[in-house]
Amino acid sequence: MNKNLFDQASGLRNMNQSKPIKVISITGGKGGVGKTNVSLNTAIAMGQLGKKVLVLDADLGLANCDVMLGLRVEKNISHVLSGECSLEEILVEGPHGIKIVPATSGTRSMVELSAAEHAGLIRAFSEIKSSFDVLLVDTAAGISEMVLSFSRAAQDVVVVVCDEPTSITDAYALMKVLSREHGVYKFKIVANMVRSLREGQELFAKLSKVADRFLDVSLEMVATIPFDENIRKSVRKQKAIVDAFPKSPASIAIKNLAAKAIKWPVPVQPTGHVEFFIEQLVRNHTESRDEI
Repeated sequence: MNKNLFDQASGLRNMNQSKPIKVISITGGKGGVGKTNVSLNTAIAMGQLGKKVLVLDADLGLANCDVMLGLRVEKNISHVLSGECSLEEILVEGPHGIKIVPATSGTRSMVELSAAEHAGLIRAFSEIKSSFDVLLVDTAAGISEMVLSFSRAAQDVVVVVCDEPTSITDAYALMKVLSREHGVYKFKIVANMVRSLREGQELFAKLSKVADRFLDVSLEMVATIPFDENIRKSVRKQKAIVDAFPKSPASIAIKNLAAKAIKWPVPVQPTGHVEFFIEQLVRNHTESRDEI
C-alpha cells in the first residue's frame, strides 16, 4: 500500500473523535475449538454489562457470526468495498445492543483486495458515527497472513485452546509465528471445553511449559470454560448461551471473562481508535504481502 493511501487515511483521523476503544482479537490456530462461540458470547456478556461492543467477523471468506445468532444479513463488507453503502449501513444488531460487521461467505477474502479497496476499508471504519467501547475481532482458523495481521493490529490477543494435542500444537505454532516474526509477545489464554478447573489449569501448564522452553512470550490464563451440553443446545436454537442458559457453567465462566476483559487497560495513543486498528491491519497485511 503506498504512502498516498496512508496519507489519505490519516486525513480521516479527526473525523471520529470518540474515546479510545479496546481492541481484542480472539484466535486459536486450530478450527473447532469454539472460538466464535467464545467471541460472540463474550461480546454479548459485555453488552449485558452495559458496554457498546462492535464484533468484526474476520473470517472474511466464510462468515458465520450472523448465522450462529440467527440474524438476517442483507449486505456485508463486500458491499461497502464496492461503494454500494457505508459500513454503518451494514451493521447488524445482535443481543443486548452489540453490533456485528458481517463478512462475506464463499467469496474472495481480504487477501485479494486492491490497494484502493484497502484505503476504502480504512475510510469505512473511520466514518462510523457510533461510539463503541470494545471492538472484538473473531479471526478465522489457522495461521494465514490475514489472521496474523488481525492479531498484530489488536491490543490484546486471546488464544482459545482445548485439551487436544492438535489444539495445543496449533496454538503454539500461532504464538511462535506472532512472536518471532511479528513482535507479539503477550497472549491471553482461554482453556475451552474442559472437564474441570484442574483440567484447564493442566492444559495451561502444558502450553506454558513448551512456550517457556522455546519461545520468548508471556502467557496469562484469563478463563477456564467448562464443557457444557447447553452450548450445543444454544447453537441449535441460534442463541447465545449467556442468554439461553444464563446460569449454566459455561455462561458463568464467559461472563467472568467478559467482566475481566472490560478491565484490561486501553492505550491512550491513537491506536485505540477503530480506524487506527484498521489502518495498522492493512499496513501489516500489505507489508507481509510485499515480503513474499
